[in-house]
Amino acid sequence: MSAPPKRLAIAHKSLPILLKEVYDLRFDEKDRAAKDAIWKELGKFFQRYIKSDARVIDIACDAGYFIRNIRARERWATDIRPVGSDLPRDVRFVRASGLELANVLTNEYFDLAFFSNYLEHLPSTESVLEQLRVAHALLKPGGHILILQPNIRLVGGSYWDFIDHQTALTEKSLAEAARMAGFRTKQVIARFLPYTTKSRLPQSPALVRAYLAFPPAWLLFGRQTLYLGEKPAEA
Repeated sequence: MSAPPKRLAIAHKSLPILLKEVYDLRFDEKDRAAKDAIWKELGKFFQRYIKSDARVIDIACDAGYFIRNIRARERWATDIRPVGSDLPRDVRFVRASGLELANVLTNEYFDLAFFSNYLEHLPSTESVLEQLRVAHALLKPGGHILILQPNIRLVGGSYWDFIDHQTALTEKSLAEAARMAGFRTKQVIARFLPYTTKSRLPQSPALVRAYLAFPPAWLLFGRQTLYLGEKPAEA
């Protein structure tokens, strides 16, 4: 097989720089502070899925909003951008593509793998399946995958308002892909959070707590799906 064109290789090497430009334009300091306040409350909600002695990995962690706001025996984070210095000191950061992690980290090591607003950035359904298979490899038997994912069925055309969105998923296609990767579906909340942190999700901690404690509100505002899958313990 011939080597990839140099132009594609250069584009791949510059991807972290491109993503930094995108996120710097999309989120200013005020936006980041608002996201962090929301994630403090989301972390408390997600803690129900995490045992105190768990090893947890946040794949494509961005600024680490999830991993910095949960408690676990070991907290790991990965991203293709050099964001490790922005994370708490006890978080073990690995700079790598999510698709390469099975070759970088110890397989069957983690109790929970987490993705947030990540799979839509992958270039194809094949890449989504491969990323889920990589997560499956990293997890111990009986481990879980937790995915927060915008749902194109609920978002509609606004899904494409972000230039880095490439692959469309609904709650059904997400669950199907996870099953193909070897996961057993444990829970699907089709309507969970609003589409973005700039949506009508209340911004104050008290109102975020109230929203999370009142699932009927999710039916009105929810445009993102929460998926929980399990890697079967049996061979």
